[in-house]
Amino acid sequence: MRISKEKQERIKEQILGILFQNSPKALFTSDIAKELVRDEEFTKRLLSELKDKGFVVSVTKNSRGIKYSKRIRWRISPKIYVAYKKLKEKGIEIY
Repeated sequence: MRISKEKQERIKEQILGILFQNSPKALFTSDIAKELVRDEEFTKRLLSELKDKGFVVSVTKNSRGIKYSKRIRWRISPKIYVAYKKLKEKGIEIY
């Protein structure tokens, strides 16, 4: 099944909303996919597209500095966090 570009953009907005709500905590791809009720591979592809645009940052090491072998955690980029925070302060609904 194919999902239109418009719907993919809306799902990306939901991803950013989830990451903003959980900021500064970084979430695993599987956690984001569960929240969205979407396939992990599809969610990972959308996260990679958001990373290329500079909206999210991937975290590849755990808190002890050891690199993950297969998993990636994600967090919203600082620039986007500030923009979302300003919108929220103005009363504009983000998610």
